[in-house]
Amino acid sequence: MLAIGAHVDQADPIAEAKARAAEVVQIFLGDPQDWKPPTIAYAGGATALKEAVEAAGIALYVHAPYLVNVASSNNRIRMPSRKILQQQIDAAASIGARGLIVHGGHVLAKEDPSVGIENWRKTFERMEMRLPVLIENTAGGDNAMARKLDALARLWDAVGEFGAGFCLDTCHAHAGGEELSTVVDRVKAITGRIDLVHANDSRDEFDSGRDRHENFGKGRIDPDELVSVIAGAGAPVVCETPGDAAGQGADISWLRERLPA
Repeated sequence: MLAIGAHVDQADPIAEAKARAAEVVQIFLGDPQDWKPPTIAYAGGATALKEAVEAAGIALYVHAPYLVNVASSNNRIRMPSRKILQQQIDAAASIGARGLIVHGGHVLAKEDPSVGIENWRKTFERMEMRLPVLIENTAGGDNAMARKLDALARLWDAVGEFGAGFCLDTCHAHAGGEELSTVVDRVKAITGRIDLVHANDSRDEFDSGRDRHENFGKGRIDPDELVSVIAGAGAPVVCETPGDAAGQGADISWLRERLPA
């Protein structure tokens, strides 16, 4: 069976995992809408959290702040993004995280996407990658680096050699206009890998460009297609669906009942 879990509060991810019967947890290290350096909220700090995660046998992932956009041509965004991305890498490695997830980012509407691709390449050339960095596909933006798979292919030509990983978000793919029935094979043809799945239903229609997650079976994605994508990806699963432990726990159970043994 695939390891399945959820995005949880950072204060005590071990307790949150137990409340959801989760084998995987994803957390932020601080405010995802803030440029401040990462913080370890767990009592006892980084070492205590690393030891607790190992003792519990839980796979831990960290999601970088939403503000990070290393593709940007704006120095006031790109340079802080590079700095905080490295800080997030260092902090995530210190707690034994399996990977750091970061959105693909974008350039401005009037800019050539090749600028963003080159900025991503420079980021990988300069970073100390102390754990896998997983680029996540995004839902909106015509000049996004990782919304459409043709854009992702151009990005991977630039960063694949550095060992970049990939996180597939099902809601983002649906809202971004990529057919889920074939998305796994098409992504793997580009990247050669899917390291993590963000499993989410979508509140909005196909190709809406809107990133609004929904609980399984309550959104616009066909449930059988959703399960097929997750099974085909064959990677650990993080549910980023709405709700508390009970709601996300129900989504985890929903998946376990439908995924092949």
